[in-house]
Amino acid sequence: MAKNVQAIRGMHDILPSQTPLWQLLEDRVRDVLERYGYQEIRMPLVEQTELFKRSIGEVTDIVEKEMYTFEDRNGDSLTLRPEGTASCVRAGIENGLLYNQLQRLWYQGPMFRHERPQKGRYRQFQQIGVETFGMAGPDIDLELILITHRIWQALGLSDGLELQINSLGTADERLAYREILVEYLSSNLDQLDEDSRRRLDGNPLRILDSKNPDMRELIAAAPTLMDHLGDESRAHFDVICAGLEATGVDYVINPRLVRGLDYYARTVFEWVTDRLGAQGTVCAGGRYDGLVEQLGGHATTAVGFAMGVERLVALLEETNIEPEAQVDAYLVLMGDEPQRQGLLLAEKLRDQLPDLRLITHCGGGGFKSQFKKADRSGARYALILGDDELEKGIVSVKNLREQAEQQEIALDQLAEFFKK
Repeated sequence: MAKNVQAIRGMHDILPSQTPLWQLLEDRVRDVLERYGYQEIRMPLVEQTELFKRSIGEVTDIVEKEMYTFEDRNGDSLTLRPEGTASCVRAGIENGLLYNQLQRLWYQGPMFRHERPQKGRYRQFQQIGVETFGMAGPDIDLELILITHRIWQALGLSDGLELQINSLGTADERLAYREILVEYLSSNLDQLDEDSRRRLDGNPLRILDSKNPDMRELIAAAPTLMDHLGDESRAHFDVICAGLEATGVDYVINPRLVRGLDYYARTVFEWVTDRLGAQGTVCAGGRYDGLVEQLGGHATTAVGFAMGVERLVALLEETNIEPEAQVDAYLVLMGDEPQRQGLLLAEKLRDQLPDLRLITHCGGGGFKSQFKKADRSGARYALILGDDELEKGIVSVKNLREQAEQQEIALDQLAEFFKK
C-alpha cells in the first residue's frame, strides 16, 4: 500500500463540520464592512519578492526567516504573500486606484509564513484585512478602530478583548527617538539577548516588542516614543483617544506597542486577549503614510488593519454562538419511481424557492439508512417520498429537530409549507 501524503506542517484543512463557524464569521465581518461603505479587492497569492523586502523591511523576522520564497522557471524571485497590505498597495498603484482618490478597501484570504507552528500560529493562516487611502486626519484612524469594535459586537466577542493603542510619530520623530533609544540600549548591552543585539543597528524599535522575560525590566525602563512626539502627532493621537472615550470604547495606551513591520507611523493599535495563550493578538493595524510612495506611487496617506481568522474562530468556539443550519430539508426516496419523481420534485422546489437548501438522497439504500443520513446532514426536515406517497400525491414531512407530529403535505403545497 502506498504511503499517505499528508498536509504540510502548519497548514490545516478546514473540514465541513468546521466551515459553518468560519462562514458565520466571514458573513458578519463582510456585513459590517459593507455597511461602512468598504469594497472588496482580491489580490494574487504570489508576488515579486522585492515587494515585501521594500515594504516590510529587510531587517525583520518576516523577510529574514519566514517568507516562502522561490525562483520560478524564468529565474524571477517570487514569494507567497506573508501579509496583505503590500499586495493591496501594489494593486492600487498598478491599477490607478490611489492617486488623488479616497479608497476604502477590504480583502480576505490565506497568508504564508514559515514559523514554528503552535496554537494560533500557522504557516498558512487566514486574514481579513482593511486598507484605506487618501485620508490624512485622525478621523479615519478612529473609524477603523470603531469598525473593529462593531465587528466584535456582531460576533459576540466584546468581552475579553482589550484595545491597546500607541503613536509611533512621524519618520523624523522616530529617527530622533531612535538615537535616544539606541544610546539607552547600548549602555545596557550586557542585558540584551542575541536577537536584540542584532536588531540594535537595523531596527532598534523592535527590541521594545521582545517577548524575552529576562529583558522585561530593561524594556519597561526605556525612554518612550510618546514622550518625544511633536505637537501634530500628539494632537492626532489625542483626537483618537477623545473619540474612543466619546463612543464608549475602552482602551489602554501601550507605549511598547511598535508593531512588527517597518512601514507604520503615528497610530498603531492591537486588540488582544488572554484566552489564546501566547498568541493573544487577534487584530492589529495602524497608519502607514509613507508606504505608497516607497513602493513607487505618489505620496498617499493610508491606514488599515488585519485580523487573524483562526484566532477569532477559536474564540467563537468558546461561545454559545450557533451557526445557521446548513440544510433545510433532506428528501428520502424509497423505490425506483419515487427516485425518478423525487429528482423532478427537488428541481421544481428549487425553482420556486431559490433560497431553499435541499439535499436529494442519491445512491439507494433502505429507509433506516436514508433516515440516518438525513439526520446526520443537519437538516431540519426529512421529506419522505415512496410509492404510497406518490399514489396519494403527497410527501410525508418529519421534523428532525423538534418533537412534532409527522405531517402529510400535498405535492403542490410543499413550496407553501416552506414559505411559512
